[in-house]
Amino acid sequence: MGNSTPVGQRNDPEMSRYGGIATFALLPRADEVTHADVAVLGIPFDGGTSFRPGARFGPAHIRENSRQLHPYHQFLDVFPFDSQQVVDAGDVAVGPYDVPRAITAMETAARRLVEQGTRIVALGGDHTVALPLLRAAAAAHGPLAVLHFDAHLDTWDTCHGASVWHGSPFRRAAEEGILDLDHCQHVGTRGGIYDPSELADDREAGFEIISSEEFQDQKVSDIVARIRRRLGARPVYISVDIDVLDPAHAPATGTPEVGGLATREFFRTLRGLSGLNIVGCDVVEVAPAYDHGDITGLAAAHTAWELISLIALSENR
Repeated sequence: MGNSTPVGQRNDPEMSRYGGIATFALLPRADEVTHADVAVLGIPFDGGTSFRPGARFGPAHIRENSRQLHPYHQFLDVFPFDSQQVVDAGDVAVGPYDVPRAITAMETAARRLVEQGTRIVALGGDHTVALPLLRAAAAAHGPLAVLHFDAHLDTWDTCHGASVWHGSPFRRAAEEGILDLDHCQHVGTRGGIYDPSELADDREAGFEIISSEEFQDQKVSDIVARIRRRLGARPVYISVDIDVLDPAHAPATGTPEVGGLATREFFRTLRGLSGLNIVGCDVVEVAPAYDHGDITGLAAAHTAWELISLIALSENR
């Protein structure tokens, strides 16, 4: 953490929260401070999506819905913007046509921040963006424990001839040796699969599964205990596909699946993870064209705020 007092949210009594330019949570831009402990980084890319497009517009939508985020987390008892310097680092410059070039740009931008001692909370974009973010985090911290909230496995191989797409980031990461295969966990999984062999491939990629069904039969506190045992004391990367939530709670996503988590039980799960060594995060797959009353944008903005609060309480921050 930097030595100077963190610059927090915009504090202009003459300007309402709904006015002015929407940086994330009305926080300073990266160029307005000398060092960032946490950077909110937009990645407007959906070139890897396999169903409904539109997640390229996710970062702007999430920022717009972050205007009402407040400085104190009453359940975690933390001021996440006072105890660490959090900034909006803008968007990675990525185009829609050349996927390998876009992946390189994402990794370059992420590495630049990580090498400065900054932890990234990325706003997607589709789930393809997790691969370059994992590469950057692993370069600094070694093989990562991954906590993956998602309706889907995302450990598939190729799709329409592409090996890097939003269904493959964790398979590619496992093959590259940047995951700790004994400490990776899916949560909320329920999406359809084509063959049981996909579950075997998923186990080979290092993941255990806590399905959405298990939230019906177990207390959230018991599920949190399982997650913490699985992750251990490893450096943890948390990846949140907003479709982990039921479409009633997050309709605006590329591959919606019914029977998902409610926002309340999802946040209750996140809040049980205080004290983990969190080295990076993402919130992905928000496709605002399908949103109603900004339900999904609000859920995603608050998810990012929950993650920033957890980083503030991270044991090795």
